Amino acid sequence: MPNIKSAIKRVKVSKTKNLRNRMVKSSVKTLLKKFDAAVAGGDAAQVESMLRIASGAVDKAASKGVIHKNAANRKKAQLARRAVARA
Repeated sequence: MPNIKSAIKRVKVSKTKNLRNRMVKSSVKTLLKKFDAAVAGGDAAQVESMLRIASGAVDKAASKGVIHKNAANRKKAQLARRAVARA
């Protein structure tokens, strides 16, 4: 455990940020799974709406710095490819 006041604060802040990052990543993964389920279901309208929702969540995670912007763009491109392949 740190003894210096600033180090104690850094531990507390990093713990809080780590929790936020895990929550955001988890919600993005959940939405990606829901998108995959919609693609497997085959309903084009649901696939389209889930694509919008999942892409937005990925963008938001990238803007918060939880995932890298190139990783976000790669994920969105993969989603779009899967959506087009099933349509």
